[in-house]
Amino acid sequence: MAARSGDFSFEVVEGWGQGAGGRVFGGVTPAVATDSQDRVYIARRDPPAILVYDREGSFLSTLGEDLFKNPHSVWFNEQDQMYVADVDDHTVRKLDTEGNVLLTLGTADAVGAPGQPFNGPTWAVEAPWGDIYVSDGYGQFRVHRFSEDGTLLQSWGEEGTGPGQFALPHGIRVDSRGRVLVLDRTNRRMQIFDAEGTYQGEWPDLDGPNDLYIDGDGNVYMAEGRYRISVFDLDGELLARWGEQGDAPGQFANGPHGLWVDSQGDLYVAEVPFLDNRLQKFARV
Repeated sequence: MAARSGDFSFEVVEGWGQGAGGRVFGGVTPAVATDSQDRVYIARRDPPAILVYDREGSFLSTLGEDLFKNPHSVWFNEQDQMYVADVDDHTVRKLDTEGNVLLTLGTADAVGAPGQPFNGPTWAVEAPWGDIYVSDGYGQFRVHRFSEDGTLLQSWGEEGTGPGQFALPHGIRVDSRGRVLVLDRTNRRMQIFDAEGTYQGEWPDLDGPNDLYIDGDGNVYMAEGRYRISVFDLDGELLARWGEQGDAPGQFANGPHGLWVDSQGDLYVAEVPFLDNRLQKFARV
């Protein structure tokens, strides 16, 4: 099955990760990312772990089986260091590709005080200047900013629908302009802040936005919960959109929840909820 819209064209790689040399994922997989070698890292909820595959879909290893409780997201910096937000453990961990913990934010198995890290953190990313931004969305309505060494610098956000308020801050990224982009899922928008959390604007009328990925050309890929992928430029102009509900390859049975684009331009999409063994790869053509 093909997915084509605007200048973006993909072919579904049927059976990726499930064939010879692969391994059944074994549970719901909410997020995906790739390192500089295009190895694919998949967050699995239950049993909790990070699964590692090569780009052809052959299983390589499992990380963090005794570390995580419910890994909700995975994100890589340019040094091949990953950040994993654990929604049930209330922590964010920075790890190398061997699974060694380099930094822990939050206290394991402890809910932060109101307004403080963390209560169900959803995503974590590192800015080019080293600061770490975390969306703390399931238990409260906050974004936290940390220094490179893990010192809390500031937090912002409260429940609501106005500028700088959130209903569920779910995904977060820092773009090439130094802006902090926060997907306010239940408010169906993306809010834009400067590096210190000052509100700059928003993209409205989204449909349950869960995650985003910004490629080297400034294309913003967005996983929206209502069975679709959208691509925007950095000014919010819609460039492409595709997706429909269904169980067939290339369709989405549930909400696209996490996505990533590798160095070859291929797109990986993870779906939730309650859909085992479903992570789709779309090869750019």
